[in-house]
Amino acid sequence: MALKVYNTLTREKEEFQPLQPPAVGMYVCGITPYDETHLGHARAYVTFDMIRRYLEHSGFKVKHVQNITDVDDKIIAKSNELRVTSNELANKYVASFYAVMDRLNVQRATEYPRATENIDGMVKWIGGLMEKGFAYQLADGVYFEVDKFDGYGKLSGKKKEEQAPGARVQTDQKKRSPLDFALWKKAKPGEPAWPSPWGEGRPGWHIECSVMSTKYLGEQFDIHGGGLDLEFPHHENETAQTEALTGRSPWVKYWLHNGFVNVNKQKMSKSLGNFFTLKDIFKKYDPMVIRFFLLMTHYRSPINYSDPEIDSVKEGFERIRGFIQNLDFLAANTREEAPEIERDDMAEDFISFRQKFQAAMDDDFNTAGALAAIFDLIKYCRKTLDEGEAEKECLALMKSTVVELCGILGLVVEVRAAAGGGERADIKNLVARREAARRNKDYQSADAIRKQLTELGIEIEDTPYGTKWTSRI
Repeated sequence: MALKVYNTLTREKEEFQPLQPPAVGMYVCGITPYDETHLGHARAYVTFDMIRRYLEHSGFKVKHVQNITDVDDKIIAKSNELRVTSNELANKYVASFYAVMDRLNVQRATEYPRATENIDGMVKWIGGLMEKGFAYQLADGVYFEVDKFDGYGKLSGKKKEEQAPGARVQTDQKKRSPLDFALWKKAKPGEPAWPSPWGEGRPGWHIECSVMSTKYLGEQFDIHGGGLDLEFPHHENETAQTEALTGRSPWVKYWLHNGFVNVNKQKMSKSLGNFFTLKDIFKKYDPMVIRFFLLMTHYRSPINYSDPEIDSVKEGFERIRGFIQNLDFLAANTREEAPEIERDDMAEDFISFRQKFQAAMDDDFNTAGALAAIFDLIKYCRKTLDEGEAEKECLALMKSTVVELCGILGLVVEVRAAAGGGERADIKNLVARREAARRNKDYQSADAIRKQLTELGIEIEDTPYGTKWTSRI
């Protein structure tokens, strides 16, 4: 089965055929760094990290470009409020963004171009649009004239007469149409500014992405991604100004958009008081649980965040991680005699689970179906282990297969070593002392050590192979 992706431009699933295989150019709209990174950001960047990982697993070579809008009305307002420069404010929140993305195991993009580093290119583009008659100048800046571009509305499916100005499009009676959008904004007192033929100022929001994406990926490329809220007006405006200047259509072959995040069934919003930063969420939940939660729903569907739902998902993730821990324990304690289960037979049985995983992912990156395949594999492995003793190579195959499939989704399921490289020698020592007490039938001491372990957040289980312990902290 060939990989199929849902293309917002055509409103259909299409077979994925990049322009110059195996190379894939992917541009994802990035952050405006004026505040801490939130759950909505996580939804978008986990989604496109997952897409990139699967494309690379499938043999493609992905060049992933993600912009940073480091000059913007909100940045200017907050930097003035805090009495710092826009650059200082942006740098602070960019660093915070990288930190939380690292914890979510989101790979770094190939390039992170910043708007302020590409002003000259934007000025050149705006000049080109004016020369071609697609832009005009007013006292406060330069605007793109939407009525001059025949294809406006083809991405969002909206007709011009039905469209209302978007959230970031200012209605100005001097504009030729309410839909016309700013390419260059004249500087106001106290704002950062750059020189241009139209006076000192800064670029509009939409022109940034057109300039930076084409700079790194060319005048036409494969994938443009972002949240569904960006489809109109941002991505519609990007398309119009880019195709107007270059004359190439379609500018982007596949448009991919991830769904909204709701909190307790309401759209996440600061005004509603249901706005959660990732830093705050990570105080309660393992970042891998959050990544797992985001992948449990198809990327195009809306997702609802609530503590009960995260707690439920957490149990599912811990089943995977617990299974890996159990395999490690069995491998360390399995006898070397000839087993009843052999590796080659098991490898053949695993083919169907791999095929189920791939079929789900080839169907527009259906991560929910892919995770179902992983759970089916784990269920099969557990049943197999219940029926007989496996050789160490079988245990290694079980672990490597589950870790590999989870890794394609960016999920880290192996328990990481404690800080300082410790294998929790203190815990191992207590477990060993308890085992010795049990062998000596000193059950009072054994029970006291179990209680001590419990207070340390350690759960223990006595098995035919010895005592298995698990940390719940």
